Amino acid sequence: MDEKMKKRHGKFKTWFAGTSDTNLLLTITIVVFVLMYSSAIIFQGEGFLKPQTFLNILNQNSPLIITAIGLSIVMINGGIDISVGGVVALVSMSCAVYLDYHNGSVIGAIAIALGIGLAFGLVQGFLVAYLGIQPFIVTLAGMFFARGMTTIVHTKSFNVKNKEFKDLAETRIIIPGLGSTNSKGRYIDAKIEIGVIVALVLVIFFFMLLRWSKLGRSFYAVGGNSQSALMLGINVKRTKFLSHVICGVLAGIAGFVYFMHVGSGSASHASGMEMNAIASSIIGGTMLTGGVGNPIGTFFGVLSLATIQNIVASAGLDEAWWTGITIAAMLCLFLIVQSVLIAMKKKAMK
Repeated sequence: MDEKMKKRHGKFKTWFAGTSDTNLLLTITIVVFVLMYSSAIIFQGEGFLKPQTFLNILNQNSPLIITAIGLSIVMINGGIDISVGGVVALVSMSCAVYLDYHNGSVIGAIAIALGIGLAFGLVQGFLVAYLGIQPFIVTLAGMFFARGMTTIVHTKSFNVKNKEFKDLAETRIIIPGLGSTNSKGRYIDAKIEIGVIVALVLVIFFFMLLRWSKLGRSFYAVGGNSQSALMLGINVKRTKFLSHVICGVLAGIAGFVYFMHVGSGSASHASGMEMNAIASSIIGGTMLTGGVGNPIGTFFGVLSLATIQNIVASAGLDEAWWTGITIAAMLCLFLIVQSVLIAMKKKAMK
C-alpha cells in the first residue's frame, strides 16, 4: 500500500471511528435509497424518472412517515409501540362517523383525531413509565383495544360524503416545474396532497427537537443507558412517558392524514401499519436497543420500503407474499449491516 493509500485509509478510519452511530446509519440509509431508486429507474423503465412517480410515493406513504417518526422516538428511548396501526384505524373510523352521521365539521374531526391519539399516549405512557409494565405488553393491549373500538364505532365500510371534508381531501398542491407531458402531448402538473406537507414539517420539527433540544438529548440518553441517564439527573420516567405521549399524538395526526387519503372509514384500515412503521424505522437506522436513530433516516426508511414495494409490483409480482418476503429480506439485511458496522466502529475506536 503506497503512502497516498495509507493516508486515505487513515482519514477514512478516523472519520469512521469519529462519526456517531446515528449519523453513520443515516448515511448508509440515504446511500441505499439512492442506489435502490437508481436501480428502479434502470431496470423498471422511465416511469420512475417522472417526478410525479416519486411524489406519488410521498402521497401514499405520508401517514406511514408520521407514524414511523413517533415509533422512532419511542424506539430511540428504548421502548416500542405496536398500537399505532390500531389508533390510525380508530381515528379514521371515528372521524368518518362523526362527519357523515353527526354532520360534523373538519375542525371537530381534527380535534377527535388528536384527542384519541393523546388518550392512547397518556394511558400507555403512564403504564410503561410509572407502573413499569413492559411496553410491548401495554401497546399490544392498546392495539387490540383500538381495533375492537373501531368495530364498535361502526361495523361497515363506507365512503365519507361530507362536502367540507371532501373539498379538503381533494385539495392538491402544485409543484412548479416538475410536471410532465403525457402520451397525448398534454402537460400534467406535479401535485402532492396536504398530508405530504404535514409529514415533511413533522420530519423537520422532530429532527430539530431530537438534535438541539434538552428533551431530545434525554431521549437518546435514556435509550442508550437509563441508569447513566438517571445519574446525570435526567428524569427517566418522565422521558419515557413523554416519548409515548408524542408517539400517540403523532398516531392521531397520522390517522387523520390517512383518513384524508382514503376518504372512508373501515375496520380493516391501516392493517399492518405498525409493522411497516417498525420496519421503516429500522431500515432508517433506528436501533431496537435504543439510543440510536434519526427522523431523517426514518423518512428515507419509509421511502426505501415504498420503493421496494413499487419495484416488486412493477416486476409483475403482485401477490402479497412477494412483498412480504422482500421486506423481510431487506429488514434482515439492514439488521445485519447495523450489527456489523457498529462492531467495526467499536474495533476502529480501539
